[in-house]
Amino acid sequence: MSQQQPRREQGDQAADPIKYGDVFAVSGELGGKAVKPEDAAMMQSVETAVLGKMQKSGPAAATQSAANVNVSAGLVQPGDVTDVAAREGVTVTGTVVPGANIITESVAGQVVGQYIQPTGGGGGQPQGAATTEGGGGGSRGSTREITIGEALEAAGQTIPGKPVDQCDAAAIQAAEIRATGSNVITPGGVAATAQSAAAYNESMIKDEDKVKLGDVLSGATKVLPADKAATRQDAEGVAGAELRNKHDMSTTPGGVAASVTVAARMNERSRQQS
Repeated sequence: MSQQQPRREQGDQAADPIKYGDVFAVSGELGGKAVKPEDAAMMQSVETAVLGKMQKSGPAAATQSAANVNVSAGLVQPGDVTDVAAREGVTVTGTVVPGANIITESVAGQVVGQYIQPTGGGGGQPQGAATTEGGGGGSRGSTREITIGEALEAAGQTIPGKPVDQCDAAAIQAAEIRATGSNVITPGGVAATAQSAAAYNESMIKDEDKVKLGDVLSGATKVLPADKAATRQDAEGVAGAELRNKHDMSTTPGGVAASVTVAARMNERSRQQS
């Protein structure tokens, strides 16, 4: 997921600090918070610990740029930290798929960056969640392509606590159809379960009572009656299904469409290198 450059309207110089919602596709409390220097320091620390260095044009770099602007304008002070970021933390997670890690970076539980880290036949790469220290883990050296089912499982691991909604259900249904090659939804399968979960969640008020994406997508590869390597056409179809059900016309960062898109890009790269 590419990072936006901090943006400010032409006639609004120094009126308001650059906020998280100006830089990343985040919402809620975090979206309205100013980006502060210690937020950038936390992200840099995590990226360096887990990935070995700060990523060029990654979330830490974008956060640092925004924080620098805010400090230069006198809108925040050196050493300031955003309360929600300090309270809920900064994380980098790595989901292992054949030949790569899908790296997801989050602030206060909201995804701010996602990209592919190829592993090839080399040594282990970070896996799982980390904050200020790297996580151990291995990689699969196989050149086998990433399947749609594996991409679904990756989405469930990336944002397991997201309540399933109709957008997720539509994307999962599109993914199952493309994986199996059949328009018939498997009774009790991943798409049927997602649709039931979305309908159930609509009747629930509190998020803690809702069925989560991780519950539905865990073990997707075992539930699907057939599976296939993800392609660009699959990614476009799944993204289209998710977007048709979203008012803001943007896919969920780290969600179903995003994960299938990452898988398709990785597969294309593998084919080009083979």
